[in-house]
Amino acid sequence: MDDPIWDATVFSKNRERLLKGEVAQAFFKQVLKLARQKDLLSDEHFSVDGTLIEAWAGQKSFQKKDTPSGPQPDDPGNPTVDFHGQKRSNQTHQSKTDPESRLYKKGPGKEAKLSYQGHVLMENRNGLVTETRLTQATGTAEREAAVDMTEQIAGRHRHGVTVGADKGYDTQDWVQQLRDLNVTPHVAQSTTNRSSAIDGRTTRHAGYAVSQRKRKRVEEIFGWIKTVGLMRKTRHRGVARVGWMFTFTAAAYNLVRIRNLGAVEC
Repeated sequence: MDDPIWDATVFSKNRERLLKGEVAQAFFKQVLKLARQKDLLSDEHFSVDGTLIEAWAGQKSFQKKDTPSGPQPDDPGNPTVDFHGQKRSNQTHQSKTDPESRLYKKGPGKEAKLSYQGHVLMENRNGLVTETRLTQATGTAEREAAVDMTEQIAGRHRHGVTVGADKGYDTQDWVQQLRDLNVTPHVAQSTTNRSSAIDGRTTRHAGYAVSQRKRKRVEEIFGWIKTVGLMRKTRHRGVARVGWMFTFTAAAYNLVRIRNLGAVEC
């Protein structure tokens, strides 16, 4: 404990090696193995959701693609940029600081920010994370990542698997994709004028109400990741690095959760 800590450059030089070695994913799997040995994981009932992770890039960096270099800015470190009134989109603009981040907003009237999207699949017994994904922020990324994560559990558990989700996942296409995987979609019914993809075949079962109650615990995971895990705004750039940290943080959450359940002493 009294030994001097490593210099920050040691971590920087080894970052690429750790990324290539998929250390975060290996650590995450070992934590899940511990939870499985303690019989803390459900093999049948899961919930899925996604959250925005603000990118380490400012609005001033979001500029038109292939724009030729102009005159030197008045302040190279913090130039004056007037982008008010401009029409900016991910099709025409790109961040010069973090090109893989995307301009995204949660809903009408919300501020658009350069972001990524973090996704988790949670087992419903004790609220532990069983799968993670980190994607670019798009309108379809949540549902695409959810199908990808669900495929992993569907391959291991062929019967009786349910996946709960909020009404943002209530689309005919997404629900059908889960049913094609022999997974029952316990999705909250949309309250918009269009018809819901979830009907009485699903809602009449008592397990549907249980899934709807359990799925809200995903917010506890995101709350911990963003506050205690310090990932409300990432300090890394690019899908690979941000995803690496997101998975590591989810593993740390699982460890804390396992301790709180009294399964291990720390």
